[in-house]
This record gives sequence, C-alpha cells and structure tokens, in this order.
Amino acid sequence: MEAIVQQLRDLQVGKVLVNEPLANHTTMKMGGPADLFIEPSSIENLEKTMKIIRENNLPWRAIGRGSNLLVSDAGIEGALIKLGKGLDHLEINGSEIRVGAGYSLVSLSVQISKKGLAGLEFASGIPGSVGGSVYMNAGAHGSDMSEILEKAYVLFADGTLAWLSKEEMEFSYRTSILQKKRPGIVLEAIFQLTPGNREEIVAKMQSNKNYRKETQPYNLPCAGSIFRNPLPHYAGQLVQEAGLKGYSIGGAQISPMHGNFIVNTGNGKAADVLALIQHVKDTVFKQYGIVMETEVEIIGRK
Repeated sequence: MEAIVQQLRDLQVGKVLVNEPLANHTTMKMGGPADLFIEPSSIENLEKTMKIIRENNLPWRAIGRGSNLLVSDAGIEGALIKLGKGLDHLEINGSEIRVGAGYSLVSLSVQISKKGLAGLEFASGIPGSVGGSVYMNAGAHGSDMSEILEKAYVLFADGTLAWLSKEEMEFSYRTSILQKKRPGIVLEAIFQLTPGNREEIVAKMQSNKNYRKETQPYNLPCAGSIFRNPLPHYAGQLVQEAGLKGYSIGGAQISPMHGNFIVNTGNGKAADVLALIQHVKDTVFKQYGIVMETEVEIIGRK
C-alpha cells in the first residue's frame, strides 16, 4: 500500500490519505477508516487514480457527499474515492446544464432556480451530490433524476469512458444500471430543464424545503430514507403503525419525526443502525407480512 500511496502522491492526483475515518465523510457521521482515501482534483486525475487502482488490483468504490450511505464500523478495504472539489463544475447553456458529479444537489437547485429554470425543485432538500443522485436515481415529491437527465458521463471499472443516455441508464425506482449490471462512476451529467417563472420556482422549492424541515430530522446526523417504499405502502407509515418511531438501539434511533429515518443521537455505531434495520424488518414482516428492503447503501467490511 505504501508504494501505491507514494505513486498517487507523486502524480499529484489530489488528496491522498491513509486510514481516513469515514465518519468525517458521511452524513450519518459514523463509519470506520478507509485503507486508502483519495479525493481527485480533476476528471483527468481520477482517470490516473483508477489506472493505478486497476494495475494493483485494489478493491475500490466511489462516494459523493456521503448521504444514503452506511459504512461499517470496520471500515473499507482498498480505496475509497470521493468525488468533490475538482469535479464540481457547472455550465449553463439556455435550458441545458452540464454539471460535475461533485456538485451539491441542494446548491445546484438553488443556482438553477435563480435562472428561472424548472425541473429541479424536487431536489432542494436532498443532501447529496449530482453524481450519487444520478447513480441511485434520487427523487422526492413525485419526481426523480430520470425526469431531467439527458445523459451521464461515466467511468467504468475497466477504465473506459462513455456517455450513457437516459435510456441506457436503465433507471427505475432508486436505482440505475450502474448499481449492479454495469458498475461505474458518474463524472458529469447533462440535464434538460424547462424555462419557467422564477418566483413560482423559488416558491415551490421553499415549500419543499419547509416540508422536509417539518417532517424529517435533518437537525441530526442521518443518511436520508433507510427503506425503499414497498408500494403501494410507504415505509415510514409502516414503521409508525408498527409502533417503532422513537425506538433506539445504542446511539441510533428511529426518528420520532419520521419512521423511515434513523438518526445518530451522539455516538452511534453502524452496528446500532444495522440492528435497528433488522428489528424493523422483523417487526414489519411479523405484523404485516411485508418484506422491507433498504434504500440506504451498506458498505464496508463485515
């Protein structure tokens, strides 16, 4: 590992750290260390990084702002690549925008609203990055990324680069082709938005933001929605009806505000969250016969 670290630093690919605690990089504020933590300073440096990772057969995965993610207490083997500064560019050409994977989705929705462009209002309270949001087809308020994406620039595990159209991304509820069938990293996205009334767009965004503040516990560290909605049912409602809101294990608690959120009340561990997830699954299945599946991505050493 020392030789790999030195090679990456010699190439000046960006930030390169060893045994970096991932509690510093997830919205849950928990998670053990990554053997190797890399934050490339550009797409070119990300390509150089991936070349070295492939040459050394190093396990890897990428993250954005660390939302919708639960990292095990034992940390992550191999390399953790964070897409942040250096991949946060933004170009606005009429109603079409081209944006880097590291750009904050909340910041993007604000910037776009100021231009009087509609289509991203649903994202005003989603605490993720553009890349991660496209990767998982993030959504809220009846819309999602598949509604506005034109195409995504992707770096695949074998080092190839390609633009994938919306159709090629094979979007479905909170998922895309990149999650299982064809693993890759979203580097950039091109969105097609719609010219609209600036005041109406801003008002809609504020309404969505207020709704989230009133109903979801973003005042405490959390990952966002824990479970996928087992439609036609809603996960939060099932948890509430099962009497589990406020239930806690260790430093993790099912939010009293919303049954589909687990919060870190202080010194929560990933093991606490995993135990809560299993308790919810067992309880809901016992009471309703419904299988609950996680939306939050669980990664790291077992």
